[in-house]
Amino acid sequence: MATPTTTPATMRAVQYDACGGGAAGLKHVEVPVPSAKKNEVLLKLQAATINPVDWKIQKGDLRPLLPRRLPFIPVTDVAGVVVDVGPGVKGVTVGDQVVAMLNSFNGGGLAEYAVASANLTVKRPAEVSAAEGAGLPIAAGTALQALRSIGAKFDGTGKPLNVLVTAASGGVGLYAVQLAKLANLHVTATCGARNMDLVKSLGADEVMDYRTPEGASLQSPSGRKYDGVVHCTVGVSWSFFQPLLSDAGRVIDITPNLSAILTSALHRVTFSKKRLVPLLLSPNKADLEFLVGLLKEGKLKTVIDSKFPLSDAGKAWQSSIDGHATGKIVVEMES
Repeated sequence: MATPTTTPATMRAVQYDACGGGAAGLKHVEVPVPSAKKNEVLLKLQAATINPVDWKIQKGDLRPLLPRRLPFIPVTDVAGVVVDVGPGVKGVTVGDQVVAMLNSFNGGGLAEYAVASANLTVKRPAEVSAAEGAGLPIAAGTALQALRSIGAKFDGTGKPLNVLVTAASGGVGLYAVQLAKLANLHVTATCGARNMDLVKSLGADEVMDYRTPEGASLQSPSGRKYDGVVHCTVGVSWSFFQPLLSDAGRVIDITPNLSAILTSALHRVTFSKKRLVPLLLSPNKADLEFLVGLLKEGKLKTVIDSKFPLSDAGKAWQSSIDGHATGKIVVEMES
């Protein structure tokens, strides 16, 4: 086992002691540095990114599943350097720059140090910054799995499908547009007017302002039926999508509610060709390695909305809650 670097006994972190409270509920604390157990690595964090699920957990939307315990240090998507490894770790060693997705039950990303599973930790090449890498795990991972769910392939063997990406200027949407083009799909996208040029520049073939009647209709300007929809927003019912789909079209809902889950179950038992498919990310190392590789090769870009120091984590948290970010909100750990 590689020799661990010297780490302090305590670290700065941001946590909440109770559900609710938004940014005002976050507290800056000094807590013990965690230790790496079997198949775990200890990271000195350089960057973390906030996803909507992070503040939804704080809000109580995922209770009683999450948070598992209080107080809770939130955020799972991080980049940093390995400073210690537990027994059984293979593939990474002390000194490696890495990207990782922390355990959702344990969190830990808004801190100077965090423990990650070696199974969800991948090396970060020099061509990929910490902020860029930290944007990947949930947002890009969800986009990738959503596109695969509608039949997208990234080895050149896929069919020329038509896909709609809603909320295309958000964290997941911006990755979905780029990944869809890498899979040679025809991409129609919706977003606000101020982001239309950006979304177009990342590969969308058709971009609509969701505030206009045309954009609100979600109909392809070229008259195409959608083989798949990567649905990144809320408030649109299945019945609205149904006439826009091809004969076997699928709507991949990345923020499913109970109604979506029940509709999906009905589609399965009735063998419906058109389907609503709720998607919950299934994190895995292979996907994360694939995405980091695309960043290294310049085939994928992490669009960064803003960066905040850990001391201003509350401002970053509020920015995510406000919902107007274009791309990822990054918290950087001061050395």
